[in-house]
Amino acid sequence: MAEEVHLGLPGPWAADYREKADHYTTKIGGVPDWPTVDMGIKPETLQCSLCGTKLCLVAQVHAPVAKLNIEERIIYVLVCSTPQCGPKPQSWKVLRVQKCHNVMQTEGGGDELGQSNGPPSTSVPEEQNDKNKIPEIDDDDFDLDALAEALEQAATLASNSKKKNKSKHANAPVKCPVLKEQACDPSIPFLPCFYIYYDKELFGGKGTVGSSSSELVLDKEIMDTANDEEEKWEGEKYEYDKAIGADRTYLKFKKRLDAYPQQCFRYSYGGKPLMATTKLQDPGTCKLCGSPRQYELQLMSPLSYFLHEAGDGSSNYAPSSWTWLTVIIYTCSKSCCPSSCGGNPHSCCWGVAEEEILIQEDEVR
Repeated sequence: MAEEVHLGLPGPWAADYREKADHYTTKIGGVPDWPTVDMGIKPETLQCSLCGTKLCLVAQVHAPVAKLNIEERIIYVLVCSTPQCGPKPQSWKVLRVQKCHNVMQTEGGGDELGQSNGPPSTSVPEEQNDKNKIPEIDDDDFDLDALAEALEQAATLASNSKKKNKSKHANAPVKCPVLKEQACDPSIPFLPCFYIYYDKELFGGKGTVGSSSSELVLDKEIMDTANDEEEKWEGEKYEYDKAIGADRTYLKFKKRLDAYPQQCFRYSYGGKPLMATTKLQDPGTCKLCGSPRQYELQLMSPLSYFLHEAGDGSSNYAPSSWTWLTVIIYTCSKSCCPSSCGGNPHSCCWGVAEEEILIQEDEVR
């Protein structure tokens, strides 16, 4: 049975690249949405190891782990905002932020990426939740009018939910229609921001090639060129892994990438990375508990393309100096509690752990 891989595909652009969301939001660029105001993160943790410049957010991924009953967990991928440091591995950092799981909680069901019993990966304002709540009905004072009203509200809520799901894969405007609150710290560097939705990679890459479900608006000229090339080669069959003298690892990588050319990242907790080259160093062990690290996700080169295309002066940094094919992220296999409370169910708190990030470069072939 093939392992399950979730693909992070581009959704709508943020109305403002510095707008606030919440830590349940999965996105590319923008500014980090920390779960609490005071995370206790040391300033040097958010600075470049080479030049000391503040790091900017590349990706924020809400990543609960149902099998470990960890619902509050986020992965933040950061990089130095200067073109001189950006291409160097030492200027990248990945932080695993999670709330120590409570052993008294009921066991979660489903897989990762917001499908546990915890909060959903798409945030909804608290005021809206209050409006959507169905009124409680007292058994001792049964009221038919209240019951009718409750049923009507439930039907409305279900209808709205269906409409959202239906429009999820439709083409969206370049900018979000609603401007959220802007982040308050103007000194934080940022990349252009867009939101992510998920799709499962079908085995053998037999998904919708060049899917039009992406909500980002691509350059028409580039799309026309791609269509012309597709027509030119129509009917020919090319087996990537059987090309004479070719790097089979890279060709397999390219084949999977071409099957879903808009994938910004791949997620498969505990799975296997899609290698671009055979060179990959040992990710080592967790600095906190000593457990071996395991693969969790990897950034893909289309992410760099989308950010570069959006670098129109609205952000203070465009990733024009990036030459990587993929950025692979490994995390603690036990997803250990990174805070000082030691997982005590009566003193749960947020903690931050720095994990391993490995970069595979685009080499001259």
